[in-house]
Amino acid sequence: MVVCGGDNVLAHRLAAELRGVYGEQVVLVVPPAGRDERNRLTGRARTTALLGRITAAVSRTTGAVNGTVNGDGEGGGASGPPRTLEAAELTDDVLVDAGVPQAAALALMHDDDETNIRTALAARRLNPRLRLVIRLYNRKLGQHLEHLLDQAAAVAGLATTDASVTVLSDADTAAPALAATAVAGTSKVVHAYGLLLRAVERTPPAPGEVAPRGLATLALLSSTANDPAGAEGSDDADSGAGPRLLPDDAAVAAAPGRGALVLEAVSYSGSTPPPGFLAGRGVPLRQLFSRRLRWSVAGFAAAVVGMAIASIITTEDTTPLHATYLTLLDLFSINDPATDGPMSRQVLQLLAGLVGLLLLPILFAAVLEALGTFRTASSLRRPPRGLSGHVVLLGLGKIGTRVLARLRELDIPVVCVEADPEARGISLARRLRVPTVIGDVTEEGVLEAAKVHRAHALLALTSADTINLEAALYARSVKPDLRVALRLYDDEFATAVYRTLRAAHPGALTRSRSVSALAAPAFAGAMMGRQILGALPVERSVLLFAALDVSLQPQLTGRRIADVFRPGARRVVALERASGEGPGLTSGLEWELDPDYELRPQDRVVLAATRQGLAELLARRPLPAQA
Repeated sequence: MVVCGGDNVLAHRLAAELRGVYGEQVVLVVPPAGRDERNRLTGRARTTALLGRITAAVSRTTGAVNGTVNGDGEGGGASGPPRTLEAAELTDDVLVDAGVPQAAALALMHDDDETNIRTALAARRLNPRLRLVIRLYNRKLGQHLEHLLDQAAAVAGLATTDASVTVLSDADTAAPALAATAVAGTSKVVHAYGLLLRAVERTPPAPGEVAPRGLATLALLSSTANDPAGAEGSDDADSGAGPRLLPDDAAVAAAPGRGALVLEAVSYSGSTPPPGFLAGRGVPLRQLFSRRLRWSVAGFAAAVVGMAIASIITTEDTTPLHATYLTLLDLFSINDPATDGPMSRQVLQLLAGLVGLLLLPILFAAVLEALGTFRTASSLRRPPRGLSGHVVLLGLGKIGTRVLARLRELDIPVVCVEADPEARGISLARRLRVPTVIGDVTEEGVLEAAKVHRAHALLALTSADTINLEAALYARSVKPDLRVALRLYDDEFATAVYRTLRAAHPGALTRSRSVSALAAPAFAGAMMGRQILGALPVERSVLLFAALDVSLQPQLTGRRIADVFRPGARRVVALERASGEGPGLTSGLEWELDPDYELRPQDRVVLAATRQGLAELLARRPLPAQA
């Protein structure tokens, strides 16, 4: 398998995933190390030095920070790094040297969508049967490209599993987990292709009690009633303190009082516009004009009605409609002077002229306020007064934009902070009418403007580890019990940051997330040629959800659902039977499963599995024995 990654963290992690977990032969194509690499390492060194100073102040975590941790607590399948090939540009000769003509799969992980698309077309020309996994941020472009390449393979008579094309985005893969991490009590979700997998943390049933039908226990957590924060990132996951993935019923029954992650709701009826989206298309009248202007218009209308009534009373043989007509003529100063009329008529005409003088400033104010309101509707909103219980989102880049969309879908109030007024997510924040503060989070007063002292959680998702860490530390100094989630590039570094912040603030919930750690398992599963729906973080471990055709899996065909379940490795959580099989069944997914049901080649299953469990199921060769 070939991984072309532009020397980013996700590419290296993907290569290690394929090599260590799936036992595949991997060739990693990276650009030559140069000045950019030295600059990246220098920035990482500054971040590490900052963390070291913080760690020095927390003596009890010194030993923990100096250690290293496996991001999942799962053993690898093969030892040794993948073969590395340096190339400044991905030409046909470079692809040939990397073995693309003989490769089973190619992953294109560059940050530039254009580079990935150009290389994909060249690689498919060199190897028509090559399985392609392409990293693209543009979802619409990715769907068109996937359909185009699959259609080309079908026309050439190569419409097989090996010639499949999968387009993924690390932002889409990691966004649900990051959004769920920010809010206590919000379910963790895997959302893809119109499907919603929702998991919640709850206490497992006590002995003698029966769990609600249709719920599947995905993991036993390290958290207990006495330690709500749990032991996330535990150094010794095998000691029983760490999370236990995909336990059987006996293990769940033997863990009373221990938190569990269970599958609660797994149906999705289609996407709905987030709150504020439709409201942003129009401006209500009460927002178009100020309260003072509305009272002025009401007073002017009352004066017109009063003078019309007075004209009816003082003038004989005058109908209400004619009296109102005469009053309006007097207001606009286009009526003849009442020189020959009675004194009452003359007085009313003078009063109408005086009121008419007040009409011009009212109309002028209405025009100005309307223009100002429409201009404000197209600009960024400021955080309203009295806002509390919201999520402060730092950074509106690729990851931050996707997380913002997820939070609004969950109807969670958000305040964004972004230093670049032309950032990718600014247009989305403006369209969704999300309050946004433009400014550098390291400057004084920026986080205060976002109302961080009254916020419920802070999500630091900028592209700089130092900024995320500094913002988290400052926010904790303002509000010690603030829930904090940081985006960090390196999983080992994220573990060290988590331990330090947890030790310094034991009463607050802290989460550190590496985007590469959340996204790499999905990309690795796609390299094996299967549809990965998403990855669900369980503390510092990861559960994968994959949709598999039973006909392509000899290990599943003819076996009962209960026999497919393997504690700690994999279990079937959903089933799509062939159309017309069974009364009342459709082609939709079925979540309440019969453990005695025998899988047929026409069926399709949704599988929850650990990385190692999925690797053993999909491996093309036996994996080495685990230590």
